Amino acid sequence: MLHSFTRNHNDLSTDAGFQFEFFCDCCGNGVKSTFESSSTYGKKKKTERFGGIASSIGSLLGGKAGDLGWALERGSSVAGNRFEGESPQWRKEHEAAFDRAQEEVRPHFRRCPSCNQWVCADCWNEDEGLCVTCAPRESAYVAQARNEAMRRNIDEAAETATVWQGKIETRTTVCPNCGKPAGTGKFCNHCGTPLGTNRCPNCGAQVAQGLAFCGECGTKIQSSNVCSQCGFENAPGMKFCGSCGNKL
Repeated sequence: MLHSFTRNHNDLSTDAGFQFEFFCDCCGNGVKSTFESSSTYGKKKKTERFGGIASSIGSLLGGKAGDLGWALERGSSVAGNRFEGESPQWRKEHEAAFDRAQEEVRPHFRRCPSCNQWVCADCWNEDEGLCVTCAPRESAYVAQARNEAMRRNIDEAAETATVWQGKIETRTTVCPNCGKPAGTGKFCNHCGTPLGTNRCPNCGAQVAQGLAFCGECGTKIQSSNVCSQCGFENAPGMKFCGSCGNKL
């Protein structure tokens, strides 16, 4: 007689009895069948006890009794290795128990006619008669689509959002006068030297204070800011003469 079976199960049977786990092909959740005791297990235990007694007698008397006890004990050890060595009667019990276990758990599963997967009630769309993989529930699918659209909108808005406002300009991190960390202000925190950058008179590139030549074109940078009108020597970085107000 042929016995039906499913791929989504786990056999927990031992020589003492039979139990099976069946899993949903969609979410992986499952149920266990009711444990059934094996009728051959009691007979086997009796045989093992008899083998132990025979072995004890054989150890005292020697000869054939000892050989018989060793043979029975060896047979019981082999039978305990999972399914190997199980008797034909035990195997028939196992097949029948598997069939009953499938019938017991069948009400907890549905077979999708589209993908042929066995799924639990949570993964079954009653309205469509298909699993939720083949026919997602409308409310769940709408909610998922809304959330995906919301994430896309947030990402798009983040790409164009201005999250920082400020003036980006070159700063001298080390004071050219005292050589100490200058801070982030316009003047050195230690000696008060202006920290603005010079502009190359040739190419217009920003040149840090203390550099004698432009890094872009190599033009020499004047170390002093002398007013062309009154001759007053202004500090580096000044835009207007401190004496006459002339634009430098």
